[in-house]
Amino acid sequence: MNSIKDLNPKEVWTIFSEICKIPRPSKKEEKIILYLLDWAKKNNITAKQDEVGNIVMSKPATIGMENRKSVIMQSHIDMVCEKNNDIVHDFESDPIQAYIDGDWVKAKGTTLGADDGIGMAAQMAILISKDIKHGPIEALFTVDEETGLTGAFALKPGFFESSILLNLDSEDEGEMFIGCAGGIDTVATFYYYLDKTPENVLAYKINIKGLKGGHSGDEIHKGLGNANKILNRILWFSEHQFDIKINYLDGGNLRNAIAREAEAVFVIPKANKKELEKYFAKILIDIKDEYSITEPNFNMTLESATIPDTIIDQKTQHKLLNAIYACPHGVISMSQKMKGMVETSTNLASVKFKDKNSIVISTSQRSDNNSSKRDIANMVESVFNLAKADVVHSDGYPGWAPNPKSEILDITVDSYKRLFGKIPVVRSIHAGLECGLFLEKYPNLDMISFGPTLRAVHSPDEKINIETVEKFWKHLVNVIENIPKN
Repeated sequence: MNSIKDLNPKEVWTIFSEICKIPRPSKKEEKIILYLLDWAKKNNITAKQDEVGNIVMSKPATIGMENRKSVIMQSHIDMVCEKNNDIVHDFESDPIQAYIDGDWVKAKGTTLGADDGIGMAAQMAILISKDIKHGPIEALFTVDEETGLTGAFALKPGFFESSILLNLDSEDEGEMFIGCAGGIDTVATFYYYLDKTPENVLAYKINIKGLKGGHSGDEIHKGLGNANKILNRILWFSEHQFDIKINYLDGGNLRNAIAREAEAVFVIPKANKKELEKYFAKILIDIKDEYSITEPNFNMTLESATIPDTIIDQKTQHKLLNAIYACPHGVISMSQKMKGMVETSTNLASVKFKDKNSIVISTSQRSDNNSSKRDIANMVESVFNLAKADVVHSDGYPGWAPNPKSEILDITVDSYKRLFGKIPVVRSIHAGLECGLFLEKYPNLDMISFGPTLRAVHSPDEKINIETVEKFWKHLVNVIENIPKN
């Protein structure tokens, strides 16, 4: 078996393999939108598009099911674009190279895009099926979920008709989600001057690599390393002890991904060479020991570099390193309402040198509780305010409050019990789903979220469990067939 198209259920994997060929970075979904509209036309499926690119497809009820409530399936069409540094891949033109590795499907050195390409494929397979009995069904495909929830924010009342929504963007088979965290982004900007590099110095480049990264909601509680925090820890100490001066600093990429890699170029007085290298050898051992369980592949290198002509001014460097050190990262509090669940967290996502002598630090905060979400965002802001950075917040997005009396919850749980002989877990998720925004536009929606098992999403290690895709498909079909009467 060499192709994912040979996997079961074939109808889902065949469509997913086609989706993998279509570039779909967040905010650059033109090609996948065109593909979806062409696909609907070829399959005689009614489709419409709104101003931002959201698509709704619809299919009438099969004979005898006309009196059932209308249900809409939903997934997002964009994907997180992350790759390993040694991989040459253009996400705007190159297909994803998906392959089978034992019980999993992975991609070669890049994110796979099963988040949420597998949800898209399942929706489309339902729409073209000739054998599934169903009431009126719709399929909603939203844009730019990963970097701004743009599609969900722009969704207008009346764009779809259904009263039940099945969100297909969850990542743990056997778990039904009835709530999610809300979120907000906090971005700090430092402005620096360029100074001439002093004489009698040596230049070094430090690289942080081998960390797992992953989703800043689903995996924030796992004790994973943050490349930005690790690198800054070393630079902060080296500034105090060895008088280093920074030329360049870069770490992390996406607001909703834990930073996997980071690097910096700096200079140091020649007289401090031996002490720096001695410190580096020791701190490498220490950090490897600290993360020996959660990050067994962590590595860090220090190598000679070409002496740069300029460095950032020392006042800005000092403020920057202190602010990053003080900025919180990770779990802030656990939920008192749902045992074992994270309530509030923050992610120090990226540190980027930009044009016009600016350094931009992106962070994201999540919480099931709106006041706690604002509290942690204010905490992060206060750190950067003390360092005299410019700080702005995004508008944020609401959470989705659990409704344990949901009709679709009962149907979905009963379906799972019948099919697989066990009771699924019902819980809220710390990651952000679009459901909270849907409720603002459609306050009477009855919603649930479920899906197959994915791991290491938002990183090049992203993978999807093959067996759980078949279980997810059987479950989805059975739920569709058992939607209640009006």
